[in-house]
Amino acid sequence: MLLLLFIHMNQGSVSIAPKTILEAIFAPKDVLEHHTIRYLRMPRAVIGVLAGGALAVSGALLQTITKNPLASASTLGIHSGSYFAVVFASVFISSTSGWSGLLVAFVGGILTAVLVYTLAGVANASPVKMVLAGMVVTMMFSAFTSMLQIFFENETAGLFLWGSGTLVQNNWEGVQFTYPFIFVGMVGSLLIARSLDLFQLGDEVATGLGQNIERTRIITITLAVFLTAVTVSVVGPIGFVGIIAPHLIKLLGFQKHYLVILGSFLWGAIVLIGADVLARILDPTFSELPVGAITAFIGAPWLIFLIMRKQNKNYSSKDTGILAGQIKSVKFQRWIIPILVAIALLTLFIGISTGNKGIQLVETFQAIFMNNDTFIKNMALDLRLPRLLVAAGSGILLAISGYIFQGVLRNPLADPSVIGITSGAGVGAMIFLFIGSVSAVWVPVGAFTGAIIAFLIVMVLAYRADFQPALLALLGIGVSAFGSAIIQIIVVRSDMAVASALTWLSGTTYAKSWTELLYYLVGPLIILVPIVFLISDRIHTLALGDDTAKGLGLPVLKTRFYLALLASIVAAASVATVGTIGFVGLIAPHVARMLLGPAHKQLFMTSALLGGVFLMIADVLSRTLLVPKEIPSGIIIAIIGAPYFLWLMNRSNKWKM
Repeated sequence: MLLLLFIHMNQGSVSIAPKTILEAIFAPKDVLEHHTIRYLRMPRAVIGVLAGGALAVSGALLQTITKNPLASASTLGIHSGSYFAVVFASVFISSTSGWSGLLVAFVGGILTAVLVYTLAGVANASPVKMVLAGMVVTMMFSAFTSMLQIFFENETAGLFLWGSGTLVQNNWEGVQFTYPFIFVGMVGSLLIARSLDLFQLGDEVATGLGQNIERTRIITITLAVFLTAVTVSVVGPIGFVGIIAPHLIKLLGFQKHYLVILGSFLWGAIVLIGADVLARILDPTFSELPVGAITAFIGAPWLIFLIMRKQNKNYSSKDTGILAGQIKSVKFQRWIIPILVAIALLTLFIGISTGNKGIQLVETFQAIFMNNDTFIKNMALDLRLPRLLVAAGSGILLAISGYIFQGVLRNPLADPSVIGITSGAGVGAMIFLFIGSVSAVWVPVGAFTGAIIAFLIVMVLAYRADFQPALLALLGIGVSAFGSAIIQIIVVRSDMAVASALTWLSGTTYAKSWTELLYYLVGPLIILVPIVFLISDRIHTLALGDDTAKGLGLPVLKTRFYLALLASIVAAASVATVGTIGFVGLIAPHVARMLLGPAHKQLFMTSALLGGVFLMIADVLSRTLLVPKEIPSGIIIAIIGAPYFLWLMNRSNKWKM
């Protein structure tokens, strides 16, 4: 750690000799070089030690108390809740420095921890469900945060770099504010170390030895969230340190929590300082790459390694516990398709009739069919209709992609956004759009390339993990985190407008025209969708299980690979058109199964229609909820989709009871 600290303080836009650095620390003089070291570089290094150590201890506490080796403030969504609370307070309260920032971050983190813990099934929560709940809560709060940053760009102007995690300090104020709280959190953690040792033996043994399990659980979670909130309030949400550091100290053989806590603090400091050193090596211009993106860049592969290493111990369950109900009325099932077609047409007409002046159904009808008002007719047919059709086409493609993934991978949680395909497509598109000196028309090529690369990575990992549903969902989280880290680095390095980047990354149908529809969507809709429909029986066969599919003469691995590749291409076409919109591919097939059952012959058409309707409704809401401002459609979908997914998780807990 000391070696890394010295290297860290030797980095900067101005070269300072190592001898001068040592003199500035131990024999300071009133000269510019010494002031640079003592008031710019040393505070940054010290805050890195404190923040890294606090995050690592937080992760160690969470891993013990949740009995989940993948638990940390980032994987359980606590970071996203604290970050959203700080951004919300910055917009509506305007003061988030010092005590107020810590309090806001702490409240946001506590509420998020309670939400995730409850949804995952409290004490009996499986590691998989807990991490999935954290992922969905993260997506939900990220949508809320992005919406605030887009609409209140001035109020949140300095929060994007901070929101990606940064150790930048201009003086000692951050360190002076932080270290008393981290000291208190560390003392509290060491005081409960013996209780945590007993807790690890099991609830019954700990209770028999006189431990109050619930009190231990509450105190531990409070301390973990408190340490996280302290760091978030000063350096922003920095992920994955809480996963990496505790495992490194445990890999050395330490098990007693007194030593695990102290060792985790040391390793956390090493990881975070090392990440900041690496960030400034990667960016010699010193334009400040977010250290949070670097820790995710390092930590996501580490998360994947841990998942693969522990696959036979913790995550081998074939049941994710998140199920969809079904309606068994044959008469109702017969009317599903006509009803959805009618809803789609009604949504389309309402959409072209809705604008800044509200819903003008009669005026639009008269303008289109009676030529009463040329302005309204042009507005409806030339501006609103193409973007609605783009929304419908993109929704259909995302729903079909989710339908394929859920079938061939036997995973009700599979979705292009959940398993990392959407994130990969977003990385490819961002690279072509903001790094390469190419025209924007090449963005779809980037999206397709990124999606295929992400697909190949996921497939290789999934093959090694025997395509276990829970494992695949967790691996997707790792791949998505890795892609998000690259996107954050690109956004900061390209020095692009934050609002425009967030808008595209959130997914938007804004200003989409006949051009996008014809160039990007018509081909996949005409060629790929019929192909999927014709081979949908193979998807249902794979969903029965590998042994059954082999018995029916189906080449399982080859079929699974080509179908998943097809699903990735379909998703990439949507990303190239409207950006990274999540949840459509997850929700539409789920709702279709609730309406029709798990393997109904009309499941394909129902999923596709539901996807198109969902995204059209999101487009209409995006234009009307905050007129004249427009909310990106992807944020609307996330705000609707995340609560639905969490409701499914909560309902599955009740069923198991």
